Amino acid sequence: MKTPRTYLAAAGTLVLAACFAVAQQPQNPEIRIEPVRGHLYLINGAGGNILASVGPDGVLLVDSGLSQNADRVLAAINKLNVEIANRGGLPTTTVVPPKPIRYIVNTHLHADHTGGNEKIAKAGKTITGGNVTGEFGDAAEGATIISQQAVLDRMSQIKPALPFAALPEDTYHDDKRLSHFFNGEAVILQHMPAAHTDGDTFVYFRGSDVLATGDIFVTTSYPFIDLANGGSVQGELNALNHILDLAVAEFRTEGGTLIVPGHGRICDIADVAYYRDMVTIVRDRVQDMIKRDMTLEQVKAAKPTADWDPRYGSPDRFVEGVYRSLTNKK
Repeated sequence: MKTPRTYLAAAGTLVLAACFAVAQQPQNPEIRIEPVRGHLYLINGAGGNILASVGPDGVLLVDSGLSQNADRVLAAINKLNVEIANRGGLPTTTVVPPKPIRYIVNTHLHADHTGGNEKIAKAGKTITGGNVTGEFGDAAEGATIISQQAVLDRMSQIKPALPFAALPEDTYHDDKRLSHFFNGEAVILQHMPAAHTDGDTFVYFRGSDVLATGDIFVTTSYPFIDLANGGSVQGELNALNHILDLAVAEFRTEGGTLIVPGHGRICDIADVAYYRDMVTIVRDRVQDMIKRDMTLEQVKAAKPTADWDPRYGSPDRFVEGVYRSLTNKK
């Protein structure tokens, strides 16, 4: 039998505390597929970004989107499978069974990245015993969900408890890598402690030189420092600097390593450097105001993010997260 996965969702939908502050999503957003590099594709519109590795070994997903979008994500993956098979020169009448979803890697615990776990995992099939094709009981049923241990720990504390078929069953504490090449390359999972949350994971596709960051890096808003779930502004900066350590530009900080954020467009090292510099400057400004005994309300009124508000929108949650992180006040 498979190891039971303790989960937290009611009727397949994650119920999150207010601290998760998940952005409002359209009722029926368009699910769009965008090529990233080689066999990697960005699935956009499901909530958080989903990065899919699709190839002869099957499908690996980085995150699963919101629960209400799971059926349409599965339909998009099946359509992509067919299109890729037809590129191989097969007759259009040839029926090619879709490659199964083998793995779902959760970059952190928030519902816009984990809500589709249960339904999407159930549609998949685990690789048992490496390349073993035989099955024993239900050992191969469902894709394997992988996350850092803190994701499982924190999701297990949310009430009401949800069906356990969608919680991570394969967890790690520091870093992890798949024990074998998947679709022709190494897949490396790196834990970034106390950043957006305390369970954040980067997923690095080493052969393709593509990095999925989860919500540590986004292009659509300021960072969300989720203090209630172990986040901190210094951990956020450490993680952004680690992206810059991993990434290599093709020419003059452009191109090279491709970076898939938790929300927004595909980026390169220059985009992350701009974002890192913004976070650094805001942290330093807020730190200086704290040294001058300014209250949170006074800090917000001083508008330490004014230079970037036209680009990233409302700064209130970010400024409060930075202030409380630096003063150790949750």
